[in-house]
Amino acid sequence: MLLGVPKEIKNHEYRVGMTPASVREVRRQGHEVVVQKGAGREIGLGDGMYVKAGAGIADGPEEIFAAADMIVKVKEPRPDECRMLRPGQILFTYLHLAPDPEQTRLLVESGCTAIAYETVTDDRGGLPLLAPMSEVAGRMSIQAAAHCLEKAQRGSGVLLGGAPGVAPGKVVVIGGGVVGTHAARMAVGLGAEVAVFERSIARLRQLDELFQGRARVLYSTTDALEEHVLDADAVIGAVLIPGAAAPKLVTEAQIAKMRRGSVAVDVAIDQGGCFETSRATTHARPTYRVHGVVHYCVANMPGGVARTSTFALNNATLPFVLRLADKGWKRACGDDRHLLQGLNVHDGKIAYKAVADALGYDFHDPAGLL
Repeated sequence: MLLGVPKEIKNHEYRVGMTPASVREVRRQGHEVVVQKGAGREIGLGDGMYVKAGAGIADGPEEIFAAADMIVKVKEPRPDECRMLRPGQILFTYLHLAPDPEQTRLLVESGCTAIAYETVTDDRGGLPLLAPMSEVAGRMSIQAAAHCLEKAQRGSGVLLGGAPGVAPGKVVVIGGGVVGTHAARMAVGLGAEVAVFERSIARLRQLDELFQGRARVLYSTTDALEEHVLDADAVIGAVLIPGAAAPKLVTEAQIAKMRRGSVAVDVAIDQGGCFETSRATTHARPTYRVHGVVHYCVANMPGGVARTSTFALNNATLPFVLRLADKGWKRACGDDRHLLQGLNVHDGKIAYKAVADALGYDFHDPAGLL
């Protein structure tokens, strides 16, 4: 199989779908790889490293999309990229389709087979290809919040860790999954006062054991969440319903009652965001203010630390890339029910129920498409 790795074109997106090490592993299995010129240059992965690993170098994306049997990316394809996809071609990347009707329509029209990193599952009910970026985003969310709280960024001027004789900042983390756990760990490490909200009783017990009193672990009700959000210096939105649009858990009315200069970081923005006032931003212009509250809603947050993110992502995706290349998508998905959960679009059909429900498409059981 010929695998194609185009250069990412989203604003300030420097991650790359395959590292030279991944290319070498794929070549060992007898497959070919073509990488777009300069795809990894910004994170220290030069074209020469790819050539040494056995890849070909293409000048532009058109050559890659025209030739490759499978496209391996990081971020969802932009409209121009969607229009280059064709029937029978595999697209393996993050998609986040539920809040993105245009991308969904274009993928349906392309006839390609689109497999989403974020809906591939594992035996423990986890999302192994989303987890690495969730870990990075969770850690970055506190870094972003701390920066946004600075007066120069129009924040309130609060230091999350406080100072001798001065109380620390208050951080509220909504969601106790991978993002929320790593956000809370970073906030606790900085010395902030941290509250984590979660609805799964089993997860609440795990978090309570993990933090050992260093963070308050609370059951999420509307009343409890509102009380803490209104008193917070930073609120981290870390909720996830796999493949579906994020629920709006913080209303505009609540945002309006928060202290002026407080910060809302919406890590769920890839799935539409969990604050009513959220709208996607970029690394070039990461923030805006609503009712005096600084909003940080960068949709590709891990792209800000692109080298770390690229290696973490490749560690997780490489085994699946190899299976798809070795077996083709039908056999690979037929042999692995967890990979089958990643199938979102095939031959003009929506194969992931949450996406179909969110956007009004007919749902087609992925097993029936094999």
